[in-house]
Amino acid sequence: MDTGIQEFFSNKTVFLTGGSGFLGKVLTEKLLRTTEVKCIYSLLRPKRGVSIGDRISAWEKDPIFGELLKAKPEALHRIHPIAGDCLDPDLGISDSDRKLLVSEVQVVIHGAATVRFDEALHLALVVNVRATRLMLQLAKQMTKLVSYVHISTAYSNCVVTEINERFYPEHLKDSSDKILALGELLSNKTIDSMTTSLIGSFPNTYTYTKALAEDVILREAGDLPMCVFRPAIIMSTYKDPVVGWTDNLYGPMALAYGGARGVVRVVMSDPNVMLSVVPAEYCSNLALTCAWKTGVDASQGGKPEKPPIYQFAPSENNEITQKSFIDLLVMNRDRTPLTKMLWYPYVLLIPPFLFSLAAFFYHTIPGYFLDMLLRLSGRKPILVKTYQKIHKNINVLRLFSNTTFHFGMSNTQRLLEAMSKKDRSMYDFDMVPLDWTDYLRCCIAGMRLYIAKDPNTQESISKALRLKNILKVLHCVLSISLATGAGYGIWRLAKLFI
Repeated sequence: MDTGIQEFFSNKTVFLTGGSGFLGKVLTEKLLRTTEVKCIYSLLRPKRGVSIGDRISAWEKDPIFGELLKAKPEALHRIHPIAGDCLDPDLGISDSDRKLLVSEVQVVIHGAATVRFDEALHLALVVNVRATRLMLQLAKQMTKLVSYVHISTAYSNCVVTEINERFYPEHLKDSSDKILALGELLSNKTIDSMTTSLIGSFPNTYTYTKALAEDVILREAGDLPMCVFRPAIIMSTYKDPVVGWTDNLYGPMALAYGGARGVVRVVMSDPNVMLSVVPAEYCSNLALTCAWKTGVDASQGGKPEKPPIYQFAPSENNEITQKSFIDLLVMNRDRTPLTKMLWYPYVLLIPPFLFSLAAFFYHTIPGYFLDMLLRLSGRKPILVKTYQKIHKNINVLRLFSNTTFHFGMSNTQRLLEAMSKKDRSMYDFDMVPLDWTDYLRCCIAGMRLYIAKDPNTQESISKALRLKNILKVLHCVLSISLATGAGYGIWRLAKLFI
């Protein structure tokens, strides 16, 4: 017998944007594997000369779809790509495809966005804000629509640290309609030059434009059966459908990978700050559950005054600090290191006022030294430029790595309690029992396999352990030598004044 969520999606037509992104793939896979959805219209654009059809076909080789294709070999045939682009004024959707969507779609999940924190403001406005308005306008024409989920971020209102499941229009200096109108009047260059003034207290263009997108929903959703889903930082899958799957290096995983390679040795962070990370499949499960609940409520005639918001972050009863996060990563480094490491992997958490000094000694000086060796061997120097990018990214993440945010999750908790036992088992997103040690072990295993391309075999792990032990000896010798040299220098200097 189908669960409530399975029954809801059975024979439904879904329109998904952002389907080629990290969360979009996890969502697509779970929807195809666990439900008898009729079809998924996925908004895609050609990329690097690859057609939208070929992009879907390439998913047959993506590990995230492996379990799905074993059980349902023809499953990807239920994905119908819709040519489009959120950068275009009309989303780039043809008239014929628009008519198709308007007449057939029953569920919309809008996840397309630019997630770069330092994206040019004019681009972030178009993709994150204007496209949200255009999607709402399209949805209002859909004759069979029963549910609409807008995927935002838990940090869309990060100008405060206590964030509840409500809209926060008071944090915007100007409303979304005024900013969108301004974008139509002024050139891209002029908009970008006004970035600091426009975003106000928001730390970057990403969080600012996600807040504006929520303001668009607050103002223009009208009678649409919709909700807003705000996940925290999305990391690798835990175990479903495969252990530790990821296809990118965003946020904490980028620093974890840099640390595992022995490249990143210091990060700017308060060790006691709580890190709000969540597994990817938990996010996809909650997004699908949100769609189900929104559809059920709409069918029962329940129309809230404002679209409900579902926030998702670690439970207050099971949070993890930056220090614990790093310690667990280091523990897994000792068990399953990478086969390619620049130096012995370790990471030090440095407070902001000392970071520049620490980065100079731990990153910049070694970077120049190693680049010199690369030049002498006839190879292209890369370390100094790499460290410049790393330091830029660390600075961009400064607010989030040094601030504990508290996310209210009353709606999400009620949603969990409203699910049947079978639904909770199949679409689990309960963060209370999550085993952080085991989850981060899975993350490292996935990073090793899918990013570093190291097979998780005994031979590969043994090879990596041998390299780690050699680098550890070299690291200890260098540390002792530097400490001895520094001590001797201080002793000689002291003798001059005594």
